[in-house]
Amino acid sequence: MELSKNYTPGGTEERWYAHWMDKGYFNSKPDGRPPFTIVIPPPNVTGVLHMGHTLNETVQDILIRKARMSGFNACWVPGSDHASIATEAKVVDMLKKEKGIDKSELTREAFLKHAYEWKDKYGGIIYHQIKKLGCSCDWDRVSFTMDDHYYKAVIKVFVDMYNKGLLYRGARMINWDSKAKTALSDEEVEYKDLTGKLYHVKYPIVNAAGEKTGEFITIATQRPETIMGDTAICVNPTDERYAHLKGHFALVPMIDRKVPIIFDEYVDPAFGTGALKVTPAHDINDYNLGLKHNLEVVDTLNDDGTLSAAAIVFVGEDRFVARKKVVATLAEQGLLIKEEEYTTRLGYSQRNPTTVVEPRISTQWFVKMAELAKPALEAVTSGDVRIHPGDRFLATYKYWMENVKDWCISRQLWWGQQIPAYYDESGNFVVAESMEDAIRLYSEKYGTPNGPLRQGCRLLGYRFSSWLWPIEVFEGITKPDNPEINYYYPTNVLVTGQDIIFFWVARMIMAGLEYKHVKPFNDVYFTGMVRDKQGRKMSKSLGNSPDLLELIERFGADAVRFGIMISSPAGNDLLFDDSSCEQGKMFNNKMWNALKLTKMWTVSDNAAATPHFAVTWFESRLNKVQAEIELLMKDFRLSEALKTLYSLIWDDFFSWYLEWVKPGFEQPIDREVYNQTIGFYERLLQLLHPFMPFITEEIYHLLKERAEGDDRHQAICRTRRSKRSDPRRWRTVERSDLQHPRLPREKPDQTERPGGAAFRNQQRACVPSY
Repeated sequence: MELSKNYTPGGTEERWYAHWMDKGYFNSKPDGRPPFTIVIPPPNVTGVLHMGHTLNETVQDILIRKARMSGFNACWVPGSDHASIATEAKVVDMLKKEKGIDKSELTREAFLKHAYEWKDKYGGIIYHQIKKLGCSCDWDRVSFTMDDHYYKAVIKVFVDMYNKGLLYRGARMINWDSKAKTALSDEEVEYKDLTGKLYHVKYPIVNAAGEKTGEFITIATQRPETIMGDTAICVNPTDERYAHLKGHFALVPMIDRKVPIIFDEYVDPAFGTGALKVTPAHDINDYNLGLKHNLEVVDTLNDDGTLSAAAIVFVGEDRFVARKKVVATLAEQGLLIKEEEYTTRLGYSQRNPTTVVEPRISTQWFVKMAELAKPALEAVTSGDVRIHPGDRFLATYKYWMENVKDWCISRQLWWGQQIPAYYDESGNFVVAESMEDAIRLYSEKYGTPNGPLRQGCRLLGYRFSSWLWPIEVFEGITKPDNPEINYYYPTNVLVTGQDIIFFWVARMIMAGLEYKHVKPFNDVYFTGMVRDKQGRKMSKSLGNSPDLLELIERFGADAVRFGIMISSPAGNDLLFDDSSCEQGKMFNNKMWNALKLTKMWTVSDNAAATPHFAVTWFESRLNKVQAEIELLMKDFRLSEALKTLYSLIWDDFFSWYLEWVKPGFEQPIDREVYNQTIGFYERLLQLLHPFMPFITEEIYHLLKERAEGDDRHQAICRTRRSKRSDPRRWRTVERSDLQHPRLPREKPDQTERPGGAAFRNQQRACVPSY
């Protein structure tokens, strides 16, 4: 077989992946071997994979291939998340831009048809990208969080938790997305530091009889459009400036509502004017003050972010338009003292990035988290679930779990699992898995209904489905004692981003302990944040995130995997630059040149009198480094393992060993040395295979004849190679052709490399010219 001048990844990768799939090497069934299970953190069906996904999937594939080659029954379950609000926002925008359809014009059933079309399109794109990266998932096990069995599992868990008293419905302060018109959980809010304005406003003082005293109290606010919702002015009881105002009231500007002046140590006398306007409907801290002092709650905003009738003035105006009008009116009335710039922190909807999130009192469904958090905290602090790197993320996990708040799980959306609450015309409700069960429960609780029951239109947030992921991908909720859940669960390792340590990881531990009475995974490996070379988080809005398929087209999948892994120490953020992919590409060519070098050698059966010193040295070196790599892999120090292996292959094997053993010009190589050299190269390829599966598979099969079914690498393809390179065409190669691309060359360690430079063969070697 004629070898190309350089390694060509494109056709090689397609050929090997197709063959692996055809042979079913990635498929897993329960058997007598110990299982090694990974469930993919399901990407949202909202678009394409970003570099964070690339890192995550590469790490998982390294672990699963290593386990498969070590004799485990390796099972890597792929899948995707319906991602309620994120996907719905994408579909709504698509319908508006491409078809001129507004969501309000559709029924829920019609909208869901469009949503499933979106899911099929983008879910397919995501899976295609994962395959192009070389990931060895069991594609017969693809799961989706809206699959029929998964949907039933979510509803079953909701009903069970409600019956246990772990779920409740109530009015509380929540995050509100006025564009999507839905409640948000904490993880769906992203905060930005911005420069805003602080407005200083005078409130007239009145006494207990309602008479104006001629005095004013000044407050500073960032949100003058909420003034109409004020129900108190609060000052610190130790602040002597306001002590004389006990028993007095203030008049809310523009609407002249009389509100009490209250005293609470919550107010910092040194901040601003030392006086705080209290708007319980629009600020969580004000809400808590309102509860403490029994204040009225006046909600001045509609669900779309316009002013409600309760605002009295500027009703129906957008909140930010109303802000300008309120400021102008206050200035006209002589109540606006000044404006000043102020650094503030605003929350934005994660899925509608231009929408400022509103704190709002709303009746929603909540999970009581305190009871669930205790065993989940113990599971980690006791070491039953191990976090890597633990020194950084254990403290974060403990902080979240020790300060846990109830979890808002309901959404005002159409894409997702519908909450199984059934209502009568009076608002009485029961929770049941089906309408039939609901009618029976209603009759037992309330008697015969006056009319038909209706299921509430609210949905569950997607995290309420994804926290069941390690269980329900094996149908552990819907079929709790099936053979697969008993064999594959608990899974071995979860690989995920550090930003969802509480929002997903902790909740999966809670669900696992609650519904399987055992942890969902043994280890959690946190990857770092992928940043560009300027240190910025990669994002579509900044346009600094490269396209994965374009990178693979330029460099090859192995080079991309190498590039991102060589830059990613466990848990730390990494600065990604495609020059690291270029380094991976050069490494591929280096290995290819080494293959061609061995192919041109003529082998002699005249055995040498004594073993070649280089063989003895490299065998010792290889054994030592292999043991080091095993320890690094065990500790999830994958980047260090790759760097160690890279140095072993490039420096020790290519630059020193091959130079020492290669024969002189037109001279043969001893067969024993040749066989040992090929054996060394095979072992190196086996070590490297989890990191760079395509080129290692290709070179492994070109090094020597392989019998059909030869499976020295478990679960990687075996084919027969009978063609040999043509020895009639030659070119000369200088040592510089094997030069290291980026890492500085180290002087050989004389204690490990006997003879040093004096033993290096300086003759030029002949290799095939292809």
